[in-house]
Amino acid sequence: MSDKTIYEGLSQLGGSSALPDSPEKAVLERVVNPQKDTPYLVRFTVPEFTSLCPITGAPDFAHIMIDYVPGEFLVESKSLKLFLGSFRNHGAFHEDCTITIAKRLTECMAPTWLRIGGYWFPRGGIPIDVFYQTGKPPEDVWIPEQGVAPYRGRG
Repeated sequence: MSDKTIYEGLSQLGGSSALPDSPEKAVLERVVNPQKDTPYLVRFTVPEFTSLCPITGAPDFAHIMIDYVPGEFLVESKSLKLFLGSFRNHGAFHEDCTITIAKRLTECMAPTWLRIGGYWFPRGGIPIDVFYQTGKPPEDVWIPEQGVAPYRGRG
Protein backbone atom coordinates (compact mmCIF):
# COMPACT_ATOMS: atom_id res chain seq x y z
CA MET A 1 0.00 0.00 0.00
CA SER A 2 1.25 3.45 -0.92
CA ASP A 3 1.65 6.35 1.49
CA LYS A 4 0.30 8.66 -1.21
CA THR A 5 -3.31 9.77 -1.01
CA ILE A 6 -5.58 11.81 -3.23
CA TYR A 7 -5.22 14.60 -0.65
CA GLU A 8 -1.46 14.94 -1.02
CA GLY A 9 -0.42 18.36 -2.23
CA LEU A 10 -3.45 20.27 -0.94
CA SER A 11 -2.24 23.55 0.51
CA GLN A 12 -5.36 24.92 2.21
CA LEU A 13 -7.02 21.93 3.87
CA GLY A 14 -6.35 21.20 7.53
CA GLY A 15 -5.19 24.58 8.72
CA SER A 16 -5.99 28.23 8.98
CA SER A 17 -6.33 29.96 5.62
CA ALA A 18 -6.85 33.66 5.05
CA LEU A 19 -9.53 34.84 2.65
CA PRO A 20 -7.85 35.70 -0.67
CA ASP A 21 -7.80 39.40 -1.65
CA SER A 22 -9.52 38.74 -4.97
CA PRO A 23 -10.93 35.90 -7.08
CA GLU A 24 -7.85 36.18 -9.33
CA LYS A 25 -5.56 35.45 -6.36
CA ALA A 26 -7.73 32.62 -5.00
CA VAL A 27 -6.42 29.10 -5.54
CA LEU A 28 -8.91 26.39 -6.46
CA GLU A 29 -7.60 22.95 -5.64
CA ARG A 30 -8.74 19.58 -6.92
CA VAL A 31 -8.45 15.97 -5.89
CA VAL A 32 -8.71 12.78 -7.91
CA ASN A 33 -12.30 11.49 -8.03
CA PRO A 34 -12.23 8.09 -6.29
CA GLN A 35 -15.58 7.22 -7.95
CA LYS A 36 -14.73 8.39 -11.47
CA ASP A 37 -16.32 5.29 -13.04
CA THR A 38 -19.69 6.11 -11.43
CA PRO A 39 -21.78 8.92 -12.90
CA TYR A 40 -23.16 11.14 -10.11
CA LEU A 41 -24.01 14.75 -9.34
CA VAL A 42 -22.34 17.03 -6.79
CA ARG A 43 -24.23 20.11 -5.59
CA PHE A 44 -22.89 23.13 -3.72
CA THR A 45 -25.46 25.51 -2.26
CA VAL A 46 -24.19 28.99 -1.39
CA PRO A 47 -27.10 30.89 0.18
CA GLU A 48 -25.07 33.86 1.41
CA PHE A 49 -22.81 34.79 -1.51
CA THR A 50 -21.69 38.42 -1.51
CA SER A 51 -19.82 40.74 -3.84
CA LEU A 52 -19.72 44.49 -4.45
CA CYS A 53 -21.31 46.67 -7.10
CA PRO A 54 -18.37 47.80 -9.27
CA ILE A 55 -19.83 51.29 -9.61
CA THR A 56 -21.21 52.19 -6.18
CA GLY A 57 -19.32 49.75 -3.95
CA ALA A 58 -22.63 48.72 -2.36
CA PRO A 59 -22.91 45.06 -1.32
CA ASP A 60 -24.73 42.60 -3.55
CA PHE A 61 -26.18 39.32 -2.32
CA ALA A 62 -26.98 36.08 -4.12
CA HIS A 63 -28.01 32.49 -3.64
CA ILE A 64 -25.62 30.50 -5.83
CA MET A 65 -26.28 26.87 -6.82
CA ILE A 66 -23.47 24.87 -8.42
CA ASP A 67 -24.18 21.42 -9.85
CA TYR A 68 -21.55 19.30 -11.54
CA VAL A 69 -20.97 15.78 -12.74
CA PRO A 70 -17.34 15.04 -11.94
CA GLY A 71 -14.91 13.55 -14.38
CA GLU A 72 -11.44 12.64 -13.20
CA PHE A 73 -11.34 15.38 -10.53
CA LEU A 74 -13.39 16.90 -7.70
CA VAL A 75 -13.00 20.46 -6.47
CA GLU A 76 -11.69 20.56 -2.90
CA SER A 77 -14.47 22.22 -0.90
CA LYS A 78 -12.36 24.43 1.40
CA SER A 79 -10.60 25.95 -1.59
CA LEU A 80 -14.03 26.53 -3.15
CA LYS A 81 -15.24 28.30 0.02
CA LEU A 82 -12.17 30.54 0.02
CA PHE A 83 -12.58 31.27 -3.71
CA LEU A 84 -16.24 32.19 -3.26
CA GLY A 85 -15.41 34.29 -0.19
CA SER A 86 -12.85 36.23 -2.22
CA PHE A 87 -15.73 37.92 -4.07
CA ARG A 88 -16.81 39.63 -0.83
CA ASN A 89 -14.65 42.70 -1.50
CA HIS A 90 -14.60 42.31 -5.29
CA GLY A 91 -16.49 44.70 -7.55
CA ALA A 92 -18.19 43.03 -10.50
CA PHE A 93 -21.61 42.82 -12.07
CA HIS A 94 -23.82 39.82 -11.26
CA GLU A 95 -23.29 38.26 -14.67
CA ASP A 96 -19.52 38.53 -14.42
CA CYS A 97 -19.39 36.98 -10.93
CA THR A 98 -21.59 34.05 -11.91
CA ILE A 99 -19.78 33.23 -15.16
CA THR A 100 -16.34 33.73 -13.58
CA ILE A 101 -17.20 31.09 -10.97
CA ALA A 102 -18.36 28.67 -13.67
CA LYS A 103 -15.28 29.18 -15.84
CA ARG A 104 -12.80 28.83 -12.95
CA LEU A 105 -14.47 25.59 -11.80
CA THR A 106 -14.44 24.23 -15.34
CA GLU A 107 -10.75 25.11 -15.74
CA CYS A 108 -9.88 23.57 -12.38
CA MET A 109 -11.51 20.18 -12.71
CA ALA A 110 -12.79 19.68 -16.29
CA PRO A 111 -16.13 18.24 -15.14
CA THR A 112 -18.24 16.03 -17.37
CA TRP A 113 -20.97 18.64 -16.97
CA LEU A 114 -21.48 21.79 -14.89
CA ARG A 115 -24.32 24.25 -14.35
CA ILE A 116 -24.57 27.27 -12.12
CA GLY A 117 -27.57 29.32 -11.10
CA GLY A 118 -26.87 32.77 -9.70
CA TYR A 119 -30.05 33.98 -8.02
CA TRP A 120 -29.31 37.61 -7.17
CA PHE A 121 -31.33 39.70 -4.78
CA PRO A 122 -32.72 42.98 -6.16
CA ARG A 123 -30.48 45.85 -7.09
CA GLY A 124 -32.51 48.92 -7.98
CA GLY A 125 -35.68 46.92 -7.43
CA ILE A 126 -34.83 44.26 -10.05
CA PRO A 127 -33.59 40.76 -9.15
CA ILE A 128 -31.13 39.38 -11.70
CA ASP A 129 -30.80 35.64 -12.22
CA VAL A 130 -27.84 34.31 -14.21
CA PHE A 131 -27.66 30.73 -15.54
CA TYR A 132 -24.85 28.85 -17.29
CA GLN A 133 -24.11 25.26 -18.19
CA THR A 134 -21.34 23.56 -20.13
CA GLY A 135 -23.54 21.49 -22.45
CA LYS A 136 -26.32 18.94 -22.38
CA PRO A 137 -26.76 17.19 -19.03
CA PRO A 138 -25.80 13.52 -18.98
CA GLU A 139 -28.83 11.26 -19.39
CA ASP A 140 -27.70 8.66 -16.85
CA VAL A 141 -27.42 11.04 -13.87
CA TRP A 142 -30.25 12.25 -11.63
CA ILE A 143 -30.15 16.04 -11.81
CA PRO A 144 -32.79 17.59 -9.55
CA GLU A 145 -34.13 21.09 -10.10
CA GLN A 146 -32.19 23.73 -8.22
CA GLY A 147 -35.30 24.62 -6.21
CA VAL A 148 -34.60 28.31 -5.75
CA ALA A 149 -37.88 30.19 -5.97
CA PRO A 150 -38.37 33.05 -8.39
CA TYR A 151 -37.94 36.27 -6.46
CA ARG A 152 -40.54 36.74 -3.73
CA GLY A 153 -38.10 37.52 -1.00
CA ARG A 154 -36.20 34.35 -2.04
CA GLY A 155 -37.91 32.50 0.80
